[in-house]
Amino acid sequence: MPGIAPFHLAFPVDDLAAARRFYGGLLGCPEGRSSDEWIDFDLFGHQIVAHLSPKPAGAHHNPVDGHDVPVPHFGVVLDWDVFHVLADRLRAGRMKFVIEPYIRFAGLVGEQATMFFRDPAGNALEFKSFKDRSQLFAK
Repeated sequence: MPGIAPFHLAFPVDDLAAARRFYGGLLGCPEGRSSDEWIDFDLFGHQIVAHLSPKPAGAHHNPVDGHDVPVPHFGVVLDWDVFHVLADRLRAGRMKFVIEPYIRFAGLVGEQATMFFRDPAGNALEFKSFKDRSQLFAK
């Protein structure tokens, strides 16, 4: 597959101003188009759209590597250094992590840095990184 195509994801939020502060401010996502009902953000080259909706986020979890991983969740696989810069920025911003940044599957196939946190509407996000990106789909 040549290159990586940007994905598009629309998700519910209950407060657009809070979404703007979180995605645009804390995560540093440039804002695109917007209306009174939604805001486009550039999430590392991908289009995510915060849609105003009173629907709360789910509370399901699956066990992975000794942690309860929230489902559903979304995020981006970042370069190793970018992941650590973002983790430091989130710590400095006093992010309450669902799962603190750590190395998952250490010493095994698929070893990766990962972290989970929630946006102000309760949507779960995971950002991860591989020192060796060929491990992304390794079995």
